[in-house]
Amino acid sequence: MPKPTVTKDQELWVSAHSEEEALTKAAAKFNVPAADIQLARDEDVLDTWFSSGLFTFSIFGWPDQTEDLEAFYPGSLLETGHDILFFWVARMVFFGQRLMGKLPFKEIYLHPMVRDAHGRKMSKSLGNVIDPVDVVRGVTLEQLHEQLADANLDPKEVDKAKQGQKQDYPNGIPECGTDALRFALCAMTQGRDLNLDILRVQGYRFFCNKLWNATKFALLYFPKDTVYEVHTVASAQSPDLSPMDRWMLSRLSLAVDRVNGGFAAYDFPAATTHCYNLWLYDLCDVYLEYLKPVFASGTEAQQAAARRTLYTTLELGLKLLSPFMPFVTEELYQRLPRKDTSCPSICVAPYPTNADTPWRSEDLESDVDTVLKMVHLIRSTRSEYNLTNKQKTTAHLIIAQDLKVEALRNLFRSLQSLANSELSDEQPSIGCSILTVSDKIEVHLVLKGLIDPQKEIAKLEKKKESLSQTIAKLQQAMAADDYTSKVPAEVQKTNTEKLAQSQGEIERLQAAMETLKLM
Repeated sequence: MPKPTVTKDQELWVSAHSEEEALTKAAAKFNVPAADIQLARDEDVLDTWFSSGLFTFSIFGWPDQTEDLEAFYPGSLLETGHDILFFWVARMVFFGQRLMGKLPFKEIYLHPMVRDAHGRKMSKSLGNVIDPVDVVRGVTLEQLHEQLADANLDPKEVDKAKQGQKQDYPNGIPECGTDALRFALCAMTQGRDLNLDILRVQGYRFFCNKLWNATKFALLYFPKDTVYEVHTVASAQSPDLSPMDRWMLSRLSLAVDRVNGGFAAYDFPAATTHCYNLWLYDLCDVYLEYLKPVFASGTEAQQAAARRTLYTTLELGLKLLSPFMPFVTEELYQRLPRKDTSCPSICVAPYPTNADTPWRSEDLESDVDTVLKMVHLIRSTRSEYNLTNKQKTTAHLIIAQDLKVEALRNLFRSLQSLANSELSDEQPSIGCSILTVSDKIEVHLVLKGLIDPQKEIAKLEKKKESLSQTIAKLQQAMAADDYTSKVPAEVQKTNTEKLAQSQGEIERLQAAMETLKLM
């Protein structure tokens, strides 16, 4: 629809189906003779969606057959929201097929609708509209209130919006940075709606801090004026690599496979999850802790193998994460002691592929998982008895002979520092807490001399008494004549599970007390 400009002393606008109608409308609207009005037809089009429909080829010089049009049309992917699928995307398809003879893109990725943490649509009157800039830079509650003054809201709606802001952001919105916000949006992209939780975004800001500190700490293991390169297929077969070096490379290989698979399927939560797990759980929680005694007392060959494995994990791990967190990964990438300096920036470096990391070993990962379960049980037990880091415990492993006994024992030795314990080759003695790892593995943890048995027995007696009362109440309720007819099935199921859980806990407490009595 043409939208002529009315030229008088200033530029004014009027919409009409023809110039004659526009002239008549303008004369009436501005109360001036038609002869005093000069009309100028706007070169643009009033219909936004019509203009948007031409976008995929008009920006390349169409209707002229330009080099850009030949090179860049059609595209491959359109990213948009499902709410404008008909308004915008359909018109692009219509015009592209009709005017260019080709569809403008092969695939359409529909992102979800961003809502607040409670699943509500963002509304100024609710005070739950989140400006991305406020998440990136941070904003106080007072500043959020001030923004409402410029929102042209009714005074009653302003008060309501302030209450909403006070409830959701009592301390304002913390500064999270662009990397944390981008990572959070990709991690939460599932379904038709995305409930944006600022606390989760803040959690990924803490992840950025962890990433920074872990890399900074890891770089301390690399001597100055030395450079490194990632493992090749051949170097990863070196006999100098320890089982834990091979485990780290296996976990890296898994992450590369899953992240690339996530990108291929547009499953961004899967990609972000495996990046997160690689850095936080595999590298920080396990491998860096394993390396401390290696670099403290290991052989030169062991340390050299560990350095190259660590460097490989750092470089490829940063590259994996770079599409989601380009700023922090770029900064850290520039600090790596890289032998290959042909890539000036991480954003132009080749992305890791499965061919680059053929190191997956599911058997080794399974063995390490078993040992980590031992570690977690020991740490949990130490925590229950409030043992300090200075109080080292001795662990005896009881492993069925049909398992890989020596392999598991050697892996435990590698990771025993994580449990603040030492592996004993002797037979377990009296005064051990027995930790069940599986039906074929037990850890006998020596506590004698580290705790006061009588005090611990008294604590367990109190827990046992409390559980006995819970069991008695449940049994009394379940014994009622009308229990099965009047009590909802879900409640009956919950009570049955709670009863079994409490009875099992009573048995464990009794076994623990019997053990303590022997100390």
